[in-house]
Amino acid sequence: MKAYSEAYLEGVVENQGRLFDYVAETFPDKDTEDFINAYMMSKTRKYIDEAQAYVNTMDEKELWKYFCDNEDYHMKSGKAMTGFMPDWIGEFYAYYQWYYNLSSAEILQKIPVDFLKKAYAGLHDLDLELSVQKVGAVS
Repeated sequence: MKAYSEAYLEGVVENQGRLFDYVAETFPDKDTEDFINAYMMSKTRKYIDEAQAYVNTMDEKELWKYFCDNEDYHMKSGKAMTGFMPDWIGEFYAYYQWYYNLSSAEILQKIPVDFLKKAYAGLHDLDLELSVQKVGAVS
């Protein structure tokens, strides 16, 4: 069973990828990985996991504003991810969450951002579903 209706899937995947990319591009002197970790553990992302339509249909800028308004998070100094990596990581996590119907917080603990950064070269050119299947279900 998938996490929620497939009708939301494309939008959630694209918007999360765009969100991660937006943060990386908007804050080049801030730690993108720290943001991703905080976001994936957040109530905002939990609402998406639960298919709450209000949050599931937000674009990246609306998600960023909602996250900032509702979570106690402050960007940390550091280096932003570059290229297509933040977008791909966002899409991967969103699709993985839907495909295996696990919470985003649980996925982050089992598949850390650092793993995806290392796996990026071998996975990012594959179809997203194939990438998710190659990583496989984690228990």
